[in-house]
This record gives sequence, C-alpha cells and structure tokens, in this order.
Amino acid sequence: MSTENKYNEEAKKKIKELTEDIKTSMMVTALGKTPLQAVPMTQKKIDIHGDIWFLSPGDSDHNKNIIKNKETQLLYSDPSSHKFLSTFGEAEIVVEQAILEELYSSVSDNWFNGKDDPNLTAIKFTPKEAYYWDTKTNKLVSLFKMGVGAVTGKKADVGEKGKLSV
Repeated sequence: MSTENKYNEEAKKKIKELTEDIKTSMMVTALGKTPLQAVPMTQKKIDIHGDIWFLSPGDSDHNKNIIKNKETQLLYSDPSSHKFLSTFGEAEIVVEQAILEELYSSVSDNWFNGKDDPNLTAIKFTPKEAYYWDTKTNKLVSLFKMGVGAVTGKKADVGEKGKLSV
C-alpha cells in the first residue's frame, strides 16, 4: 500500500470523496475520557468549506459533550470496499432555523417532530486532520493483487493511505 499525504484543498476533496461513499460514522466525543463515548451518525452534507453536517437531538449526550469540549473524532468504515477514514476536528452545535430546514428530510421524522422541533440541532464538524486507507479497487481485485504478491514475493500495490492535513 502506497502512502500519499494530501494537504488543504486536496485533503478536503479526499475527505469528501470518502465520506460521501460511506455516509455513516462513529462520532466520538469527550475525547480523553474512557470508555469512549461513540455514537453512530449519518451525515447530511459536506459544505463548500469541507465542514461535515449532522442533525442531532439537543439533549443528547454527544451534544452535551461537544458543548464542554469541541474536540471530536469521526471514524468511517466500509469494509466491503476497503475504505476507512479517521478524522479529528472541532464540532459545534448550530440552531439556525435555515440550516436546520436545509438539512432536514422526511427520514429525520424518525428522531424529531418536524423542522420546528425545539430539540432539533445541527452539528457542524470542521476537520483539522485525518488519516485514510483506500484500496481504490474492489475486494476481488485487491485479493488477486495480494495473491500475486504472495506468489511472486513482491509487494502488491493494493491502494493508498495517508495523512490529510486540512
């Protein structure tokens, strides 16, 4: 696996590419506290600045944790396509009605009582640094490359990994 570090706009593009394919992450808040406080979150959008947006109940533990400490980790995993992303950054709670309406969809009705639910908030996550693993090919091709590498004794290029500095 080759290492390819990316910076600024190229890093934001790679984060967007990976998170749009995966969508759901484990959001870890209250960093430094054990056990880890992680909750699955499905992103609603990535904006032009590279910020990742979620909807969340205002009374949730992760919202309370973000108010105390903005540092947050998002962990994305798609084992079927061998794509993984760990991104560290800062989260903030947003209650602007226009943003809530933009992010809200009928699926959100499973957790909220409409766009005007007083418990409805958005979380804006701004990535600062990330690390990714991406095979760039499907599982069968990756397994074939690894098999060829095992037979020939040469390391197969099964994808890339690297640090993303935003």
